[in-house]
Amino acid sequence: MQITKEIFDLIFPQGTSEWFELTEGRSDENNVYITLEEKDIPPLSKTNKNKKIIARKFHNITITDFPLRGKRTQLIIRRRYWKIEGEKEYLKRDIQLAFPGTQLEIEFANFLKETCGGNSDLALLCRDVSMPPD
Repeated sequence: MQITKEIFDLIFPQGTSEWFELTEGRSDENNVYITLEEKDIPPLSKTNKNKKIIARKFHNITITDFPLRGKRTQLIIRRRYWKIEGEKEYLKRDIQLAFPGTQLEIEFANFLKETCGGNSDLALLCRDVSMPPD
């Protein structure tokens, strides 16, 4: 899926386009699903810089994000792990995706905390679209 960097950076949190590519976007009656896949750029250190990468795997993380067009937005983030020759552990990049203790994107969690604490129509909409899908 081709999207310009300018549009990507307007929609997603700052720095997202540096490490992720948009690979899928779809919606149904109640939800918008956006899949971001981590780019295949291993975070190699000086000690393993010249070693061979022998395996790659993905771990999917789903985060509830800002509502789009009145629908719950689910970000499916495909985190990439690399296995380096001679190493026991998989290697991954340290990227903070969700607000600690939640499954919410950091900016959305702050928005909900500031805006949706009351009983306004906006607060009710935020609660409806931020709840996990049934």
